[in-house]
Amino acid sequence: MSQKILIIGACGQIGSELTFKLRRIHGDDNVIASDIGYNNLDVVNSGLFEIVDAQDYGSILHCVEKYNITTIYLMAAMLSATGEKYPMKAWDLNMDSLFHVLNLAKAKFIEKVFWPSSIAVFGPTTPKFNTPQHTVMAPTTVYGITKQVGERWCEYYHDKYGVDVRSLRYPGIISWKTPPGGGTTDYAVEIYHRAITDGHYSSFLSEDTQLPMMFMDDAIDATIQIMDAPANQLTIRSSYNLAAMSFTPNDLASEIQNHIKDFIITYNPDFRQQIADTWPKSIDDSVARSDWNWNHKFDLKKMSAEMLTQLGEKYTTSES
Repeated sequence: MSQKILIIGACGQIGSELTFKLRRIHGDDNVIASDIGYNNLDVVNSGLFEIVDAQDYGSILHCVEKYNITTIYLMAAMLSATGEKYPMKAWDLNMDSLFHVLNLAKAKFIEKVFWPSSIAVFGPTTPKFNTPQHTVMAPTTVYGITKQVGERWCEYYHDKYGVDVRSLRYPGIISWKTPPGGGTTDYAVEIYHRAITDGHYSSFLSEDTQLPMMFMDDAIDATIQIMDAPANQLTIRSSYNLAAMSFTPNDLASEIQNHIKDFIITYNPDFRQQIADTWPKSIDDSVARSDWNWNHKFDLKKMSAEMLTQLGEKYTTSES
């Protein structure tokens, strides 16, 4: 029987691009996109789509039974900066949705689960450089707390109930296709847009704030690769460290200036600076590279060229 996939949160930044990639691999009829509303018409109109409330067990179960779902990618979440404004809403969404999906797998309604974690699980007492797979985790944001707790529950459900759950600790994700979604690393998406439209960007992080980052194409590939890996190769059932590159706003601005020489960046750190200061500067993902042969393709130079080319074409098209 062919794999039937449900993506919850398919209208979001990562969910939308994951939907398109999985449909190219498995076929439109085998990948059902879902979200709480029609927030991304490109996704809604590209294939099978259902309204699903990630906080409603019955809503998810109905969709699972309707389409004989075997695999769920749970991409619905409230991200770091937004979560600090609405802490209880972030806790409820991020935790309720995870429990619903884990319990569906425990009850054998589905066979496999992907749930994304984040570098937000780390905190100010975590080693900043080459943060190891196993280390001190003392997150100081609601988002980070939900991800750390979620990792523990994923491992628990695997160890106690045999649930095949797989997870990655995403760094900051950069994409030209979808707008930022309320994360602390979103400056690295906004800056490319402003470079093209305004020639100027005001960064909400300081010039020397180094953070782990990844181009969306690599993030999607890693997600699919870990889900395709044989179960006996996976040694981590909480969440794998994942890395590609680390840079500062100043590094990024300098690379953009290689393409747009008059581009100017200024710095006006806000509350997101305090969040970023608690996160690692670089990540050791050697376990992922060893267990399932993870390897990124994009560095800062290659990513910037792609971002500016694609966004340049996008803005030119929209103006014509």
